Amino acid sequence: MYLSIIIPAHNEENRLPRAFELINEFLKKKKFKSEVIVVENGSHDKTSLVTKDFSKIFPYIKLLEVKTRGKGLAVKAGMLAAKGEYRFICDADLSMPVDQLDKFLPPLTQGFDVIIASREGKDARRIGEPIHRHLMGRALNFIIKVAALRGFEDTQCGFKMFTKSAAEDLFTVQKMNGIGFDIELMFIAKKRGYKIKQVPIIWYYDPDSRMKLFGDSLHILLEILEIRKNWKSGVYSKK
Repeated sequence: MYLSIIIPAHNEENRLPRAFELINEFLKKKKFKSEVIVVENGSHDKTSLVTKDFSKIFPYIKLLEVKTRGKGLAVKAGMLAAKGEYRFICDADLSMPVDQLDKFLPPLTQGFDVIIASREGKDARRIGEPIHRHLMGRALNFIIKVAALRGFEDTQCGFKMFTKSAAEDLFTVQKMNGIGFDIELMFIAKKRGYKIKQVPIIWYYDPDSRMKLFGDSLHILLEILEIRKNWKSGVYSKK
């Protein structure tokens, strides 16, 4: 098996060293081949330099630089550059402990094309999240379910796994550069009949979260309208 971990990184010089150390602790216990692709995304700090320095210690770490801002754009570049049979989106804050990555790999996910982390439902736990953020997040998810993705309790968690074939299909047609790219990918995957599994995780709230609830929520709603329009007009048609 070959696992690719893709980390979109905008001004992450402070969080990446810890992430690299924890990921290395996880990977060195595994027998499968792996790579970690850091997609530097228009940073103004030493994100690239930190990644290059750690790549000398851990040769499986690779740097990909995408100067145009946008998490969706960064993830897409990393996913299409990856070589793994399984390709995992991973936030630099590791708010999901890396040892839970086992839940996203065979044999637990055999037969599924897309596996998404869920902070909701049985066996899922949110730790340290302020109640107001939780309530607003649940309200946003309700709107997402009604407008685009029925049956999914948590589309916005930043940890998702794709098989090679699903990744190369879905990310080739992905258009959203911003925060709504998760919804776009799941919308297309569901429409195309991919088998999707929701995995309950333990998740730790990060006070330094880049998510802006009011502004980002409005942006997501506008992007949902664009996604539905794109689907109807054939923008996501297979090439």
